[in-house]
Amino acid sequence: MKVPSVIALIPARSGSKRVPDKNVLLLGDHPVIAYTIAAALESGIFESVVVSTDSEDYADIAKHYGAEVPFLRPAEMSGDLSPDIEWVEFTLQKFRDQNREFDCFSILRPTSPFRQAATIQRAWKQFLNEEGVDSLRAVEKCKQHPGKMWVVRNNRMLPLLPLSPPELPWHSMQYQSLPEVYVQNASLEIAWSRVVFEGRTISGTVLTPFFTENYEGFDVNHPNDLRLAHELIETGKARLPHVSRSRYSA
Repeated sequence: MKVPSVIALIPARSGSKRVPDKNVLLLGDHPVIAYTIAAALESGIFESVVVSTDSEDYADIAKHYGAEVPFLRPAEMSGDLSPDIEWVEFTLQKFRDQNREFDCFSILRPTSPFRQAATIQRAWKQFLNEEGVDSLRAVEKCKQHPGKMWVVRNNRMLPLLPLSPPELPWHSMQYQSLPEVYVQNASLEIAWSRVVFEGRTISGTVLTPFFTENYEGFDVNHPNDLRLAHELIETGKARLPHVSRSRYSA
């Protein structure tokens, strides 16, 4: 059986508010985005590794580290509230117009710098072995259980998840006795391209979980995250993918 073709899509818009320029901040010896590009290339599963960005500067950095940036993302698809489907559909359609079609795509967000080539290989193998799924998404066990979360309306508290029996509500139970709940992280997603063109979604309706390990799902999305990432590297608790290219210099 022919192995499906797959493209890596690395989103790197330039307008981050919480951590300005988080995708290209220096971490270790290289910009944050370099580690995702390096892991994608080293995994050996992708026909193309493409960075989607609205910035010429980001594009230059991405190309230096071996990614393709055949076109820039339009500004109207690069805002804080722009949904992923817009730039994913735009990118896959641009390639389709160039007679470059891919059976699958994988979104690898650059803010997960500790994701390794082996992580991607493990996820791809799992995806190929799952029958009848639309997509695979990285998840980890949540640290704060939604059964203990509340919505406040008119100075009254209502449980976010009104699923527990009234005689034994989740908000009054020990964490260990609550049902396991998982939260998605930014490490990776893999899906069949048909979910974009047929359903205009990046995930479809049938998803299989990919359980990340250790710091594979670590996400640099806050100033404290960047400080912690440096600490994890310095203490040897987490390892960055090897980058074979020299450090980028503008």
